[in-house]
Amino acid sequence: MNKLMTALIMAAALALTPFAASAKTEQQTKMGACNKDAAAKSLQGEQRKAFMKSCLSAGPAPAAAAAPAKAEPAAAAKPKNAMGACSTASKGMKGAEHKKFMSECLKAKGPENMKK
Repeated sequence: MNKLMTALIMAAALALTPFAASAKTEQQTKMGACNKDAAAKSLQGEQRKAFMKSCLSAGPAPAAAAAPAKAEPAAAAKPKNAMGACSTASKGMKGAEHKKFMSECLKAKGPENMKK
């Protein structure tokens, strides 16, 4: 009897699974639409992140949200560029001197922002 009950419960659970998975929430539908828009605009990396964030928020429509996304990557890209700029500026330094310079330079987000 126990085996029969277990089998019935398992069958019921399996039968209900497709119905639960097929019902999309409003957020899932919105995510799909935003993904399609981002793919259509060929957005990648930080631009895609910014676009998806603004698209999924309750704010403006996806077409209007694309403009602010272009302004953010320049600011977000600065730390990535700072590593290269600091590394280039530290040529010739070794050991503790190099480590100290890199630390200060990266905290300032680039050699051009360092205190003189």
